[in-house]
Amino acid sequence: QVQLVESGGGSVQAGGSLRLSCSSSGVMLTTYSMAWFRQPPGKEREAVAFISDLGSSAYSDSVKGRFTISKGDAKNSLILQMNNLKPEDTATYYCAAYPGYLGSRWLDPRAYYYWGQGTQVTVSY
Repeated sequence: QVQLVESGGGSVQAGGSLRLSCSSSGVMLTTYSMAWFRQPPGKEREAVAFISDLGSSAYSDSVKGRFTISKGDAKNSLILQMNNLKPEDTATYYCAAYPGYLGSRWLDPRAYYYWGQGTQVTVSY
């Protein structure tokens, strides 16, 4: 059983940065495709960043050029570096995992087997 735990959320002013981490217990994430999703209050969960088991990455248009996804050196963690944050980035952020290769379906939350509990990010003006 894969358990994911997010950390690093918080409150920041617009233009600031945060670094989210997602750690796994029991497994190394090198063979998993991973993603970060976010869910603003009253809205649907949306994908923001993805990294495949092979290391290729993809981003939603709303965060491209500002967010960077990577797998940590410890092989059991996922990182989301968020720069130049905007108030519209305010949401609960979740990490998700799929065992193996996940291609074009990376945007679909139903494709993922495992989820963390979420961490809150609040960006103020």
